Amino acid sequence: MKKKAVIVGAGPAGLTAGYEFLKQTDIQPILYESTNEVGGISRTILHNGNRMDIGGHRFFSKNDTIMNWWQNVMPLQGAPAFDEVLLNKNKTFTDGPNPQIENNVILLRERVSRIFYLKRFFDYPISAKLQTFINLGIKNTFYIFGGYIYSLIKKQKEDSLENFYINRFGRPLYKIFFEDYTQKVWGIHPSKLGADWGSQRIKGLSIISIIKNILLKPFKRKSIQQKETETSLIEQFIYPKFGPGQLWENIANSISNQNGIIEKNTTVVGVNIKDKRVHSVTTNNNGNIKQEECDYFLSSMPIKDLINAINGIDVPCEIKEIANNLPYRDFISVGVLVKDLSIKNSTKIKTYKNRIPDTWIYIQEPNVKIGRIQIFNNWSPYMVKDYENTIFLGLEYFCSEGDELWNMPESEFIEMAICELEKIQFITKENVIDTIQVKTKKAYPAYYGSYEKIDIVKSFLDSIENLYCIGRNGQHRYNNMDHSMLTAIEAVNNIKNNTLDKTNIWSVNTEQDYHEKK
Repeated sequence: MKKKAVIVGAGPAGLTAGYEFLKQTDIQPILYESTNEVGGISRTILHNGNRMDIGGHRFFSKNDTIMNWWQNVMPLQGAPAFDEVLLNKNKTFTDGPNPQIENNVILLRERVSRIFYLKRFFDYPISAKLQTFINLGIKNTFYIFGGYIYSLIKKQKEDSLENFYINRFGRPLYKIFFEDYTQKVWGIHPSKLGADWGSQRIKGLSIISIIKNILLKPFKRKSIQQKETETSLIEQFIYPKFGPGQLWENIANSISNQNGIIEKNTTVVGVNIKDKRVHSVTTNNNGNIKQEECDYFLSSMPIKDLINAINGIDVPCEIKEIANNLPYRDFISVGVLVKDLSIKNSTKIKTYKNRIPDTWIYIQEPNVKIGRIQIFNNWSPYMVKDYENTIFLGLEYFCSEGDELWNMPESEFIEMAICELEKIQFITKENVIDTIQVKTKKAYPAYYGSYEKIDIVKSFLDSIENLYCIGRNGQHRYNNMDHSMLTAIEAVNNIKNNTLDKTNIWSVNTEQDYHEKK
C-alpha cells in the first residue's frame, strides 16, 4: 500500500512539500487547508478585475534550487511586459490580443523600494547618496555621522533588536529610521524584541555594506542571481504575471492532477500519536469530523495550534505554556484603486505618465498608521485591469487580532485609510474609484514573549519521529517565501533518505550563509 504524508496548510511550504513528494517519491501527499484558497499569505486577491498581492512577494533567492524551481513551474516571458512596451514605443511587440504570448509565465522586474519620511523619499535601505543628506539636512547628517563613528568604537551587547540596529547604523540613524517603524510593525519597542529577527531578515546589512554596494555597482555584471548582493539591496526579481497566487494555484493543480489530495475549508483538530509517531489526524470540515491515517506528518500550522491538537501523549505544562504564549502580529490590507496620484515621479527612472516607480514604500510619517504602500502597477502591469488609466494601491496596517484596528468596522477602516493617504499627500479623495479590505491572521511570528524558550518546544516536537515543522508559522520564524520552501524541501529529503535528525530543517535561515551562498 502506498504511504501517505499528511500536510497541514496549503501555503508555500505545504504546497512545496506536496509537489516534492510527488516528484521525488511514491508517497501520496494529502494537504488540509483551513481556508477556501491556496497560497497562504502568498495568495493573490482578485477584486473587480484588479489583483492584490497580500504582503508583497519578490521572487528572489540566493539559492539556485529555489530560483530554478520557480522558473521550472513558470518560465520567464520571452517578450517585454506591457508597461515596457508603453515606455518604449520603438518596440514592435504588443501582447494585447497576440495569441503567441502565454499567460502562464514569470516576468523579470526592476525593484524600487523607498522610505517616505518628512514627506520626502529616501532610498531603502538608506543610501549614502547626496540626496539623502540634502533631505536630512546638515544638522541631522553630522549627528548621524558622529553616531555611526561612535557605534564603531563602542559596540552594544546584541541582546535586543535595538542594539542590533545601533551596532550597524549608529544610534541617531536608528532613532530616525528604525525605532518608530519597528514599533509600528511589532507593536512593541525594539529594546524588547530579540536580535534574532535582525539576524534573519537583514543579516549582513550595514552602512559599510551599503557603501560597498554603491562603489562596486558599476563593475557588477547584471544578473538575476545577484549572489554577492545583500538580499535587502537586490535590484531585480522575478514575478508571476498575475501575482504570486498564480504560481501557487499552478502547483496546487499539479498536485491534484498527480493524485495528490488538497482538501480546503478543513482544519486539523487532532494530531494522534502512538509510540512517538503520528499515526493519524482528526479533521473538521464544516462540522464533518473524520480521521486520516498517515505515515508522515508535516505541519505548517502555528506551533500553538499544533501543541494543543496533540493527543495520545502527555504534553508537559511548560511546553503548553510556551506554545500558547508565542506572539504573532496580524495585518490588514486595504486596496485602493485611484485615477491618479497627487505625488509624482522625482527619480531618474523612466515611468509611465510620470508615475512613481516604487513596488512598495515604507511609510515612516509619525502621524499615520499606514506601514507600507504597494503599487501593484509596478509589480506587474497585468495586475491592474485598466493599467493605463488607473493605479491600484495596497495599504498595509500592522495590528493584533482583537485590538482597536482589528475590530474597527470595515467602512470606517477604509475611510481612515483614504484620509491617511490624503494626509501624506499621496492622493485626493475625489480620485478614489474602488476599495477592498483583507484581514490576515498570524502573518508575522514575533520575537518576544515566550519566544526565548522556543528551543524547549522544538526539542519536544522533534522527539516525535515522523513529525516535521515547516514554513513560517510551522517554525515560528519570520521566513521569506524561499526559506519556507526550503524547509519543506529539506523535510521531504529527510523522509526520502530516512534521515531522523531534523537539524537541517530548523537551520534554514538561521545561519548567515545557510542556503544563501552555497
